[in-house]
Amino acid sequence: MIRLKNEAQIAGIRVSCQALSAMFREMIPLVKPGVATIEIDRWVRDWIKKAGGTPAFLGYGPKKAPFPGAICISINEEVIHGIPGKRSIKNGDLVSLDCGINLGGYISDKSVTVEAGAVSAEARALNAVTRECLYRGIAAARAGERLLQISRAIQSHALDQRRGIVHQFCGHGVGLAVHEDPQVSNIPRGPNPKLRGGMVLAIEPMITAGTGDVEILEDEWTVVTADGSLSAHWEHTIAILEDRVEILTED
Repeated sequence: MIRLKNEAQIAGIRVSCQALSAMFREMIPLVKPGVATIEIDRWVRDWIKKAGGTPAFLGYGPKKAPFPGAICISINEEVIHGIPGKRSIKNGDLVSLDCGINLGGYISDKSVTVEAGAVSAEARALNAVTRECLYRGIAAARAGERLLQISRAIQSHALDQRRGIVHQFCGHGVGLAVHEDPQVSNIPRGPNPKLRGGMVLAIEPMITAGTGDVEILEDEWTVVTADGSLSAHWEHTIAILEDRVEILTED
């Protein structure tokens, strides 16, 4: 069931999103060669605690294997859900950062892919296309339109640029829980409800330099491209209002 948010709820989600965006502004400069991903996770935990929130992803998922980090850090062929650890970022890495904050019961969600040091032309181009896909999807999200217009906008641009589109994972509703209905696919498939004022969505294209097929590693979380190709991931939380769309996690 799609939960439409009222003005008070959107105001609360907006505050959470503003906090998350502020955190990202401070965090992105920390992503550089030689830094271990666990160091970034520790920094994130401290920042969120000082902001009066809790990490939305920490402990999320099945009881037998809840997500152990405050942030997902996925590098190169890792698409999403990378677990922070001892691995150090290297020069030329594409580093995707995906995080959410629970602030007073209101959930925010955002992802960016950072170019660490001097990246290859291929990596830079892939990252740019993925970000463009995100904003194409956002531009298609208007009250009165249909959900799959977002998917078509993302797919069209990725295919025009000859990129792979991850199809086994998708965007989603957000705001009162980490994952809500509807699913927001990056390819046009599934239910196609009308977009309505009060919907809060996390749009998140995951685009690759090769196949759109993925595999899950033995840690039960890290998603990688099936062919080992590079991947990038960009995400914003948006609120669909009757007369406009607000990007709640915009810098």
